Amino acid sequence: MSDTTLAQRLETDKDSVERDLFKLVLTIIELVRDLMERQAIRRVDEGDLSDEQVEEIGTALMRLESAMTDLRSRYDLRPEDLDLDLGPLGQLLGD
Repeated sequence: MSDTTLAQRLETDKDSVERDLFKLVLTIIELVRDLMERQAIRRVDEGDLSDEQVEEIGTALMRLESAMTDLRSRYDLRPEDLDLDLGPLGQLLGD
């Protein structure tokens, strides 16, 4: 495959590369946020946390969600844009 053909298949302009990298980073952050939320719910259900800890975790998760919304809007990304298709395994962030 020639370099010209490869360059035609890949979007390598600065804005596209920056947006795609930003999207990947946000996808990883969203995956970790989802795991943290599930762990917090599990711990609440098991009664492992005090009322104060539940409040702190809830507040932290709400702040993180707000920050994610702000960051997604920077590149005009929707939540579903961060959900990678893993083929036969399904969606990365799908419920």
